[in-house]
Amino acid sequence: MMAKLDDLPVEVLEQILLLLDPVDVAQFSQTCSQYYALLYHDPEDQHLWRGLYLQQPFDDLRQCYTPLGRPLQKIDWKTHLQRIIRARTILTNVSACRPEERCTILQTLIDMVSNIPPVRHTDVIDISMNHVWATAMLRGSTLLEHDEWELSAEERQLRARLHTYFGLTARDFQHEHRTASRAFVYAMRNYKYDNDFGPFMMDGSGRVNWVHVRAIHHVMSMHIVPTTEETENAEFNLFPMSMPWTQSIIPRDMELDQEQDWAGVTGRWQCSFCFVDHRELLIYNNFNTSDTEPLHMEIFDDPDFVEVFRSIYVDLRVLGTEEDPGHPGRPRINFGGSLDGHAVFVGYVKVTPDDQIRWHFTSGEQGNAIWSSEGVQIGNVRSKYGILGSWTTVLHDRHDPVGPFWLWKVGEAAGDDLPV
Repeated sequence: MMAKLDDLPVEVLEQILLLLDPVDVAQFSQTCSQYYALLYHDPEDQHLWRGLYLQQPFDDLRQCYTPLGRPLQKIDWKTHLQRIIRARTILTNVSACRPEERCTILQTLIDMVSNIPPVRHTDVIDISMNHVWATAMLRGSTLLEHDEWELSAEERQLRARLHTYFGLTARDFQHEHRTASRAFVYAMRNYKYDNDFGPFMMDGSGRVNWVHVRAIHHVMSMHIVPTTEETENAEFNLFPMSMPWTQSIIPRDMELDQEQDWAGVTGRWQCSFCFVDHRELLIYNNFNTSDTEPLHMEIFDDPDFVEVFRSIYVDLRVLGTEEDPGHPGRPRINFGGSLDGHAVFVGYVKVTPDDQIRWHFTSGEQGNAIWSSEGVQIGNVRSKYGILGSWTTVLHDRHDPVGPFWLWKVGEAAGDDLPV
């Protein structure tokens, strides 16, 4: 007599299921109550779901850390896998996404590329499997640029955040999209006391405005990645403001909860910034007399328009810390910085109400603060991606200039003594 599937020992049946795609496993569970019970009868028994998850090309969740550098706590393997497989379906067929699940899909992808193993040695390539998978799926999908959806404010924020982590898309090389990002970044109306003159929400909450950050990323990236036929047609442009650089760098013997410099402030940093002619900036903004009048975007299409990109190198060092009751183990870090041996940077790093890492600093000459900058660490704590933000003057006058900056760590500090 030929053996039936029902006659197989449970252990053998489970080994067979581990060879299947999770979608096929879900369909198998619908064939009879016995098989449904095998997968779903006990929510606390996750061994089969753990096995299914580990068969996928993803990072082992037991090795993953949160964006603030802590190991993941209790792991729900079934929920993680179900959410990712649904996101996979949407990435391959965006039109299948129901309006009510857009936020869940976007948040699932953000969680997937944020909760990953840290890099333990800076001289060893240890790429996250989640990053490899997500990058491959996103570059073959229209999710980041799908324009047939009427996105809610939350959906716009989530998609802009995922886009910032991903890097540049093919559409980002199109002139009209670069113009739109410049128009946002250089609009003076986007910098007020309500958002601390930085890429934060205008409600005074201190939460990150990812639409603003994404525009800054676009403007700065186009000075790093030249517009050529090769870059425009590339499946993925790998550069220091793209997905692989969002991974934390936490040495194996480092416990961040006990580390004064948990954000990795101390070291040599490259600070790149952009600006445009001040008179052109004022003309574009109607001299900043109104928040409702249309802006003169045609200025960015003028053949004579110039956006200056410059870089300086600064050595930063921790000066002290202040406890943050809302974020135990992640105190506010006060730091100072020097350029060519002269103290020019003073600032702090702290965790925002939405658990992002905020950088604030002032800079100037001869001990006088002139410029004020507000930024956000992109990706996970201590990532090589660095900080994206905006600068203006410390006076915050109506006609003061504004522009974007990118601060990223390039090595150890040049010397041991920081002038103060």
